[in-house]
Amino acid sequence: MSGIIEYVMFALCLVGIYGILALGLNIQWGLTGLFNIGVAAFFAVGAYTSGILTAPPSDAHLGGFEMPLVIGILGAIVASGILALFVGLVTLNLRADYLAIASIGIAEIVRLFLKTEGWLTGGVRGMEIGRPFEDSLTGNFTLNYLIFLAIVIVILFLLLEVARKAPWGRVLRAIRENEDSALAAGKNVLSFRIQAFVLGSCVMGLGGALYGHFFGFLSPEAFRPMLATFLVWVMLIAGGSGNNKGALLGALVIWVIWSGTEFLTGMLPAELSTRAGSIRILLIGVLLEIILVTRPEGILSEAGERLANIRRERRRSGEGS
Repeated sequence: MSGIIEYVMFALCLVGIYGILALGLNIQWGLTGLFNIGVAAFFAVGAYTSGILTAPPSDAHLGGFEMPLVIGILGAIVASGILALFVGLVTLNLRADYLAIASIGIAEIVRLFLKTEGWLTGGVRGMEIGRPFEDSLTGNFTLNYLIFLAIVIVILFLLLEVARKAPWGRVLRAIRENEDSALAAGKNVLSFRIQAFVLGSCVMGLGGALYGHFFGFLSPEAFRPMLATFLVWVMLIAGGSGNNKGALLGALVIWVIWSGTEFLTGMLPAELSTRAGSIRILLIGVLLEIILVTRPEGILSEAGERLANIRRERRRSGEGS
């Protein structure tokens, strides 16, 4: 029984980390319509930056600064934001399809750089960065980290909800719906797109830092496009683009299904076991197609949330009268 509880807590930690990535992508795609297929780049930069800042001394890679976890996380956010600013200034004037091609190309450049520059990252051997709370807190590490993640997610969610409902968020949605109308209203569209791109990437960098410290080890293979980009997109689309609650719900639902497919493929005959990874991707792709056909706006659609808020306000006004 204890093994099942431990596995559930482990899975919830991963759900929380991917939920943070989905929240970052929601700022870019869900609110602004920026087609970023380079999530893995900012995810990886955040993870490695925090790892380098907080890791113990090692001859295998740059680091040994042994800074506190908070400094590592802040460094991850800043480094991902700087990379996003550079990428945004170069690519955000491009059309959506060209932006997608450019972003996925940059993600692969970052991954290959991390893989080949062993002096900086440890290369293919990876990087040991240690895990927080193991020495400072007693009890179960996974439980401690899950509580820490829950606090971070609640704070992040509340801040992003304030930004989404603020005039800044309304401008982003206006750009998403009709860029020409936003320009006609006097809005600096490029500036707002860069702001959304940088903020979303900072959130992805935060997710990368939390991912790295959860495992205590970093490897370039962890940031392959399948795991670090495609899965995040599926989570956001399934949960509901433009809706922060939907992004978190999508992370939970898709990760449960992704884990479930691991059990299913494990039951395949031995001759098919080598194809298990491809079969899992196929199953997730089929699921995505079903969602797009049956619920194109996701499980929790942005329009549905807006309608629910209107009804709630009407009930309150009716009770007040």
